[in-house]
Amino acid sequence: MGARRRPPSRLRRTAQVALGLLLAPIAVPASPAAGGSPLVAVDIGHTLQAPGAISARGRSEFEFNRELAGRVVTALARLGLEAVLINADGRIESLQARPERAAGAVFLISIHHDSVGEQHLTPWEWQGIPLDFSDLWAGHSLFVSRRNPDVAASLMCASAIGARLQRAGFVPTEKNGRRREYADAQHAVHYYDNLVVLYQARQPAVLFEAGVIKHRDEELLLRDAARQQRMAEEIATGVAACVTAGGIAAPR
Repeated sequence: MGARRRPPSRLRRTAQVALGLLLAPIAVPASPAAGGSPLVAVDIGHTLQAPGAISARGRSEFEFNRELAGRVVTALARLGLEAVLINADGRIESLQARPERAAGAVFLISIHHDSVGEQHLTPWEWQGIPLDFSDLWAGHSLFVSRRNPDVAASLMCASAIGARLQRAGFVPTEKNGRRREYADAQHAVHYYDNLVVLYQARQPAVLFEAGVIKHRDEELLLRDAARQQRMAEEIATGVAACVTAGGIAAPR
């Protein structure tokens, strides 16, 4: 396991502020898409042509990402925030196009699902198809970039989302602490400075890994519609708290 380094004091205070957001009222408009409501961009990770990891039972990461991202957009709308879905058709032309399409938003979240290195995979067969799995790690994690134009707000939002998820019973993974420095160890937030979608964003941005699709039991949980909905609602609540009570909302 990598050392859980403490973030600089200013960012540490920012993460602590995120915890207070959970108790703060969410001052968003009462009805979805009301005039002047903050716009949040929700990015679907990967594409049809580059679908990301393949789950233990042969489903692409892109399919997992698309389902959860759609639920997050709906949950944000219920809270009165406008939300735009990026890469809805799975045909976005480049990594750079993702932050470009989020240019008018006050916050960007990119939805992904995690995998493991090839050295940790075990071959198996599922319904006659040769695949592989790893039951070593399960759980969600979050990432921010120190190259983002507002890393403090990015960390505040990531910590708010992570705290909300854990409060609802979702368990984070320690898998990524082996390679990615912790920004907020308590809420499984890591630094990943060179992710294009994070550092080319013009607003605070977070990449969310919902779980490990190579883990056979967790894959089934990640496919469950009711659980997806609960996770999406907690993500949306964390985002709404950060965007409104956290003070990053601004007129577009």
